[in-house]
Amino acid sequence: MSRLNYELFIARRIFSDRENKKRFSRSIITFALFGIAFGMMLMILSVAIVTGFKKEIRDKVIGFGSHIQLVNFDSNSSFETVPVNKDQVLLDRLTNLEGVKHVEVFATKPGIIKTDDEMMGMVLKGVGTDFDWSFFRDNLVEGSLPEITEQGISDKVLISRQISSLLKVKVGDPLYCYFLNFQVTEQRMRKFTVAGIYQSSLEEFDRLFVLADIKQVRKLNNWQDDQVSGFEVSIDNFEQLDEITREVKGLTLHYSEADSVLMRPISITSKYPQIFDWLNLLDMNVWIILTLIILVAGFNMVSGLLILILERTTMIGTLKAVGSNNHSIQKVFLYLALFLIGRGMLWGNIAGIGFCLLQSYFHIFTLDATSYYLEYVPVNLQLMHLLMLNAGTLVVTLLMLLGPSWYISRISPDRALRFD
Repeated sequence: MSRLNYELFIARRIFSDRENKKRFSRSIITFALFGIAFGMMLMILSVAIVTGFKKEIRDKVIGFGSHIQLVNFDSNSSFETVPVNKDQVLLDRLTNLEGVKHVEVFATKPGIIKTDDEMMGMVLKGVGTDFDWSFFRDNLVEGSLPEITEQGISDKVLISRQISSLLKVKVGDPLYCYFLNFQVTEQRMRKFTVAGIYQSSLEEFDRLFVLADIKQVRKLNNWQDDQVSGFEVSIDNFEQLDEITREVKGLTLHYSEADSVLMRPISITSKYPQIFDWLNLLDMNVWIILTLIILVAGFNMVSGLLILILERTTMIGTLKAVGSNNHSIQKVFLYLALFLIGRGMLWGNIAGIGFCLLQSYFHIFTLDATSYYLEYVPVNLQLMHLLMLNAGTLVVTLLMLLGPSWYISRISPDRALRFD
């Protein structure tokens, strides 16, 4: 029998020995296993909830402004934009750029909604037939989406539930909006009809945006039929946002001419830095939680392994007396610890994944949308996160167990054989 099998054989016998149930160490080991399982479950839930929360909030913000906006270089941060021609030379290259999912036109116009009793500021966002309605379709709570076609001009608009509640308007009601045209310094009024009501629970955006036919914005701004505020670019992978933004910037510089309008890309993270900086702070909280949980679980296993070594002192002395060295005996207890940690991690994974699946399908735990921007606790269960959590927990815990396993070298065979 090889040395590896010999050490593994002893560890398996100790792990499966029924007499262990009568030993004092059994309760200590059970407590340590519970700590690992409970810690593993908490780590899975922490990562799944925090990444789920970040993803949900991020997707909501992106739903209002896409990943990248391509606008006139002369436009400032306001919603009163300088127009560009929608027939840009770089569009074909931009659409076929690797990682880019969709490109659409948009136009914005700030204004005021007024009723008999209330009034509030808003931004009329004009969209065309190429607009991706999937985000607003998922968040539609009443009515229907406005139908926008190439022929004619639609007076249908989509408003948020917050605007609907504040102004006491519902689906089918007229919506009177007032706009100031700075080019001719005149006020214009438009009567729209509420086609549908959406709710994203992002108060900052729900209070602001009203979606309408892009031709309405063109008329309000006295633009030509081929003029827009810019282009919205959706990408496949958010992690590639900075890289694709740089590539889009390179395209705009490459296709710019001396007498043409220069455009600049604005990523969603730079457009709303306060939101994404806040979301990035959550990562630090997760790392602190994971570190504390792994340390607590590791110390539980350290105490459990020390007690196992003390209870097996006679066995250690016997092994040393027949020629086993300290390194081999250390490996026996490290194998044993590996079996115990594996069992605890298995139960922790089952519990953590189970809770995540229950919450994902049944939304057991709800939230106050006005405070958390979500109606229920989100979870984002990723295989890579599970693999990294399990591998990290196993490695860190085993490294922490090297210390107590070193204690074996201090046990002399003659004293160990007399130990009882």
